[in-house]
Amino acid sequence: MSLPTLADLRQAQQRVEGFVAHTPLVRADRLSEQTGAEVVLKLESLQPTGSFKVRGAANTLLSMREEDPTMPGVVTYSTGNHGRAVAAMGQRLGIPVTVCVAESVSQTKIDLLREAGVDLVVQGDTQDDAADVATSLARSKGLLIVEPFDDLRIIAGQGTIGLELLEQNPAVSTVMVPLSGGGLLAGIALAAKAVDPQIRVIGVSSDRAPAMVDSVRAGRPVASRETATIADSLRGGIGLQNQHTLRAVQQHVDEIVQVSDEQVRDGMRHALLHQGIVTEGAAAVGLGAMLHGLITPEPGSTAAVVVTGRNVDRSTLESLLAEQGLPDEAALGAPRRDREDR
Repeated sequence: MSLPTLADLRQAQQRVEGFVAHTPLVRADRLSEQTGAEVVLKLESLQPTGSFKVRGAANTLLSMREEDPTMPGVVTYSTGNHGRAVAAMGQRLGIPVTVCVAESVSQTKIDLLREAGVDLVVQGDTQDDAADVATSLARSKGLLIVEPFDDLRIIAGQGTIGLELLEQNPAVSTVMVPLSGGGLLAGIALAAKAVDPQIRVIGVSSDRAPAMVDSVRAGRPVASRETATIADSLRGGIGLQNQHTLRAVQQHVDEIVQVSDEQVRDGMRHALLHQGIVTEGAAAVGLGAMLHGLITPEPGSTAAVVVTGRNVDRSTLESLLAEQGLPDEAALGAPRRDREDR
């Protein structure tokens, strides 16, 4: 099945209008000064649900309703943000929503899901376990599954970020995007390359959530062991039957880098102290990569970092503020010895 085209992405953009926010693009002054590039942040963390996920959820549920106005309830599985987005859209459209999450999902995100009024199922150790539970419920209750990333409608919905970004600043030549299951990266890469094939698209993954990285290296979907990480929204596999996102990443992404939890923490702290922006771990991987010289845009170019979500628990924010030191004074691009994990 073909990946979404520019026409598909523009149709998704029209479909979700009024259901998602047009998020701001702000200058990252300190990073711009240090790199000599114009660094801008695409603040998807300011979506009403606290993350970019509402774009894919909106495009998918609206597409489903177009196909079947009498559609039954839906079920999905999530590390938190996708479930909350589906819940919000279900509430707006009058569609019952069941969300399955693993027991490892943060309490903050579980609480947010409960507040959203979904039928919440907390079961299993991993995202893959939650997926199995969702599949079982879909069969037994006749529900439709809303996939979190490996779905053409999800990819097209997330791709609207890329279209919006390039409308806001057509000079962008590098885009840095958090990477997990690949729906976000696939959508933005497809949008960017359709508008300008020369735009460099870089995926940024947690080294503790390497499912897509391992699959790209293997040339096929592979299972990866989940490890606890501050970038908890990036946890989970890509699915051994992955049909779309792996292919999109292989064909349209120029580079993938991996960051450590310590580098993610530095990215979160930089966003908070220098930009006044609250981010969750997964949202700060691009900032962490830049602070540690893993990504160095060309001086004089324009580089965009997609900041994906703000749903982080208070204790994590307090620990970030209690820690000392940022790598800002170090020259970007120079080797740096990471501090030991605290």
